[in-house]
Amino acid sequence: MDTYERTIRAGELQSHTGEIQRLYTEKINAYRSFISFFRSQAAIRALLESSGLLRPKLRVLDAGAGFGTATFALLDALHHRGMEPEAIEAFDLTPAMLARFQAELDSRGVTQVHLKQANVSEFDKQLPSSWSNYDLIVSTSMLEYLPRTHLSQALSVLGARLARHGILLVVITRKNWITRVLIEWWWQAARYSRKELREAFSTAGFRNLAFRTFPLRYRWHSLSNHVVLAARGEPASR
Repeated sequence: MDTYERTIRAGELQSHTGEIQRLYTEKINAYRSFISFFRSQAAIRALLESSGLLRPKLRVLDAGAGFGTATFALLDALHHRGMEPEAIEAFDLTPAMLARFQAELDSRGVTQVHLKQANVSEFDKQLPSSWSNYDLIVSTSMLEYLPRTHLSQALSVLGARLARHGILLVVITRKNWITRVLIEWWWQAARYSRKELREAFSTAGFRNLAFRTFPLRYRWHSLSNHVVLAARGEPASR
C-alpha cells in the first residue's frame, strides 16, 4: 500500500476533498511555478496538435481545469490553425484555482469559456445537464486526486457526457520512482500502471483505448505521465 492509499479510508471522501482544496489554495503559487518549470502548457498544446483531435466547432469540457493550463493550451492550438471552438466549459474543485483561471480569461478577453466549481465525484449534482454532448473531454492531472476506488466511477461519469463519437483524453500520473517523489510525496496524488488504467477504463465502459506519448521535445512528460485516449464506440486511435 503506497502513501496515497494509506490516507484514504471508507467514508473519508468529504474530508479528503477538503484536504485537496486546502492544498491547492495554500500552494497555488508553488503549483504554478511547478508546471511552469516543466513547461506543462506548451507540452499539452503540442500533444493536442499531434493528436488528430482538433477541428473547428469543437464542444470541449476541461475536467479538473485548475487555473486553465489545458484550456489555454487548447485555445492556442486551435487559434494557430485558424479554428474556433463551439464551446469550452471547465470545472474544478478549488475556488482559488477558478478565480485565477477567470482572471486570466478576462485579461485575454476570452469570453467563450465558462467555469463552474464542481467535484467530479458529485458531478451530476453540481453541473447542469446542458454540460454534455462533448466532442472532447480533457482531464489533465485531476483523476490522481480521487481515491482509487472512485476512479472508474469518475471515468464513467465523464464518459456519459461525451457525444456519440466523442473522445476522452486523460493525462494521469505514471507509477515509477520519479513520480513517487515529485507527485505522490509532494502533491499527495496517486500513481497508476498501464494495467491499472486498462482495468479502470474497462470497468467504466470504454470499449476503445489508446496510449499515446507526448511529442519528443516534451519527452520528460512521458516519463511521468500516461496519455490515454478513450472512446465508448469508435476507436480512440482514429
